[in-house]
Amino acid sequence: MAATAQDSQAPLRGPEKKDEDREDETEFSPFYGIDKGAVLQEARVFNDPQIDPRRCQQVITKLLYLLNQGEVFTKKEAAEVFFGVTKLFQKQDINLRRMMYLCIKDICPGADEVIIVTSSLMKDMNSKTDLYRSNSVRVLCKIIDSQLLAQIERYLKQAIVDKSPVVASAALVSALHLLGNNAEIVKRWINEVQEAAQNKNNMVQFHAVALLHALRASDRLAISKLVSSLTKASVKSPLAQCLLVRYVAQVIQDSQPGAGGEQRPFYEFLESCLRHKAEVVIFEAARAICNLRDVTARELTPAITVLQLFLSSSKPVLRFAAVRTLNKVAMTHPLAVTHCNIDMESLISDQNRSIATLAITTLLKTGSESSVEKLLKQIGSFMSDIADDFKIVVVEAIRSLCLKFPAKQRALMNFLSGVLREEGGFEYKKAIVQSILVLIQEIPDAKETGLGHLCEFIEDCEFTYLSTQVLHLLGQEGPKTKEPSKYIRYIYNRIILENATVRAAAVSALANFGAACEPLRPRIIVLLRRALSDNDDEVRDRATLHLEQLEGKAGGPDAVQPRLDVNLVAMEKALADYLAVGTDKPFDISVVPKAPPPARAAGSGALGMPGASSTSGGGALPAASATRKDPTAEYAEMLRSIPQLAPLGEVFKSCEPVRLTEEDTEYAIFCVKHVFEGHIVFQFNCTNTIAEQVLEDVSVAMDLADAGDFEEAFTIPLDTMPLNGVGQCYTVVTRPPGAIATGKIVNILKFKVKEIDPGTGEAEEEGYDDEYVLEDLEVSPADYVKPTLLSNFRKSWEELDPSTEKEDEYGLGVREGLQEAVEAVIGILGMQPCEGSEAVPPNARSHTVLLAGIFVGYQQVLVRMSSGIDAANNVAMKLVVRAESLELSEAVHQIIQDA
Repeated sequence: MAATAQDSQAPLRGPEKKDEDREDETEFSPFYGIDKGAVLQEARVFNDPQIDPRRCQQVITKLLYLLNQGEVFTKKEAAEVFFGVTKLFQKQDINLRRMMYLCIKDICPGADEVIIVTSSLMKDMNSKTDLYRSNSVRVLCKIIDSQLLAQIERYLKQAIVDKSPVVASAALVSALHLLGNNAEIVKRWINEVQEAAQNKNNMVQFHAVALLHALRASDRLAISKLVSSLTKASVKSPLAQCLLVRYVAQVIQDSQPGAGGEQRPFYEFLESCLRHKAEVVIFEAARAICNLRDVTARELTPAITVLQLFLSSSKPVLRFAAVRTLNKVAMTHPLAVTHCNIDMESLISDQNRSIATLAITTLLKTGSESSVEKLLKQIGSFMSDIADDFKIVVVEAIRSLCLKFPAKQRALMNFLSGVLREEGGFEYKKAIVQSILVLIQEIPDAKETGLGHLCEFIEDCEFTYLSTQVLHLLGQEGPKTKEPSKYIRYIYNRIILENATVRAAAVSALANFGAACEPLRPRIIVLLRRALSDNDDEVRDRATLHLEQLEGKAGGPDAVQPRLDVNLVAMEKALADYLAVGTDKPFDISVVPKAPPPARAAGSGALGMPGASSTSGGGALPAASATRKDPTAEYAEMLRSIPQLAPLGEVFKSCEPVRLTEEDTEYAIFCVKHVFEGHIVFQFNCTNTIAEQVLEDVSVAMDLADAGDFEEAFTIPLDTMPLNGVGQCYTVVTRPPGAIATGKIVNILKFKVKEIDPGTGEAEEEGYDDEYVLEDLEVSPADYVKPTLLSNFRKSWEELDPSTEKEDEYGLGVREGLQEAVEAVIGILGMQPCEGSEAVPPNARSHTVLLAGIFVGYQQVLVRMSSGIDAANNVAMKLVVRAESLELSEAVHQIIQDA
């Protein structure tokens, strides 16, 4: 039957044959040229007085092949075949009987025809031959309806507890299939199923446990009780034990983690399964522990230990399973996997390239800064031997490593540029280009190096999409470099040598240089004039427009890169309303609300391409070594454009958006905190998801009872909350100058609701006031700090006045490890770890972290945080602070004391 996967009209070639041998030696499929009409004619052999079992088997095989290839039989044809097959019950041939069962199941006779075969199948159910009994149970449960099922229920219940494992398993599997349409009947068999769960046969116990779970699938409490009883019972079947591990993991996921470090329910059972004698159970338990929500380092340790043993197994499947699981763990807990690095290094030379690729990408996520060059050398030795899909995984891991260790960007960038010049498909080259774009965007020191590599790449790039993306980036970032003129040659070569799409992108990139770099403008104008004679309309039109702009017409050079900062959904509605009115007045774009800066995910790259967060290692550490992206600049221009906010001055820091509503509620509200010298502006991004309502005069009232240092100044309401768009309202509070005011704020969304008339689609004139309670919002000390990455922390430390230094010691209590303590303090202060010091080495008993930041008022603060842990996991910390004033150093210590 292996030939069923082949095209029925094509010959079947032997897989072991080489290409040059296939021309001379060809094997043909037994189903080559098969025809339904001919097979139906052959099916008349079923009616012969003297039945030939071998010939009948061949005909049934052809019928099954046609059915599985999607061939449609008419009702008459199916009935003739079915009746012919039923006549074969008189022949007591085991192999023929098995083929008959398959044929009856696949033809699925109608309700009238089922009665004819039921008696024969019932006779087989009571046969002394186990093969007949088991297969007849399967066929009956496939073809009968609820009424007939009730009649044979007694026989099925007996089959479940039958002494023959084949029969019992067949009955249990059939019950699983029946559960969808006959759940009430199957639930009456619960006692027999529980008895089968104690069966000594591995397969019977496996199917019984699966059925017990399926019977309770809709009741979470019942599943919890089932799991509790099974974990105490003797489930000896390895397959059933694997199922039980999965069910336990599901119960743990549905339950809340224990408060105060209390152990999760059933975790001890998972840990005990790590000592099971069956490898499949050990792996299933280890994987379940690794996949637990909010899993801790202590919980991970036993699972990592057994997976480490699997890495040195002689079985490729165990090595693959272990390294694949560790690869996923390394995304969130890289330090927990570092103990396995030595074992994984030996897998780099594994004959299985899948294992080698997973090993190297895991090492890239868990490796230290000092091991980068060694890893790159090992990667280069096998990159040419693996498929593009694996190469993409490696490239994404390298991108994450570069974001983790910015100081190694030169070596990593050189590696990426090297593989970019090698042969490869579009997706592979696209992944490399995206990685370089992200590194340019996130690491300032990598910009000019990366742009240089991309310029060389487009010289012989065969992919139009990638060429246009690179040209767009050159037009955006090239003018901001120290020597923008060196990129012009590469861009102009595209106008001469490439297709029309790339030429048009190159013209726009050149125009960006002319608009941003006035000294280069005359030279750019000369080059653009040469494009006026291009044979493509788009290229000529762009060149003509940009020439006019660079010469001071058509809006001038500023119009080369226009910025549309309006809400597009609101603009579409405003334009539709404008057209509906039919007025002669020009459209006034000032009535359209401004758009907020696009919300970017952490690590989002240039040109909207995915950044570190889309890779396998993006979330390795909460505080990465790469510079945190500051959204302040994106919001500053929008805040200046609002007349009421302009007198507040320049915004010091804009925080990341915080969701104040649950997912899938009728309103989506996000809050962005903007910190000014003497104020905090709370920007509420509001979205209405109910098409039957219009919300007007939207504002947020703030209860400042628990934030006594703040005082509400004024609010800026939103006229209309857009449907599935984003509108903004603002609440402004004052704070004492120079004070780091904190507290929790209660928020209430207030608005006027107007229902939509379903007949006219217009909002009613009268509305009613309503309000909606939002989540509480907290202002923390970290909101007043801008994290800054220093390339030379020691030099900056020595430049600050030693008289501002303040030192103190703190006890942080019992922690799972130094890494947890370090991350907690970094989160409280909101400062940037420098020189990769946030990563605590494995098994370290002491560690020093270097932090840098700028507090509101543009005052620099540097922190040396030394911590140690004793045998009882008690963590002590010494904090040494230097700042531009002694008062600020004391304020940092006060933040730690209050935390």
